[in-house]
Amino acid sequence: QLQASGGGLVQPGGSLRLSCAASGVIFSINYMGWYRQAPGKQRELVATITSGGSTNYGITTYGDSVKGRFTISVDCAKNLVYLQMNSLKPEDTAVHYCNADIATDRGWHDYWGQGTQVTVSS
Repeated sequence: QLQASGGGLVQPGGSLRLSCAASGVIFSINYMGWYRQAPGKQRELVATITSGGSTNYGITTYGDSVKGRFTISVDCAKNLVYLQMNSLKPEDTAVHYCNADIATDRGWHDYWGQGTQVTVSS
């Protein structure tokens, strides 16, 4: 249902762009976003954005550690969410998971993608 891509290895100070596509029978999407989990740590919020199924389209939230460096955006027509990550730091190293609240023929459900590894290292 959610397919993430774009992870990889990057040097500190570099940039990466993650993408996540929602597929299947989709009636509406309330929000899409990204969470991440580093080894030995709890999963944490990276960013979310409300989508076409929300009455308040385009509202964003960011985790404190990424504010000012990361930008989330959504393409409602294609059911895609992007995460532009700039000024990457070693502490950004984690598996990044796509998340979305989607209405299908079975009702509203919270979906998670398979995760994509982001490694920031020199």
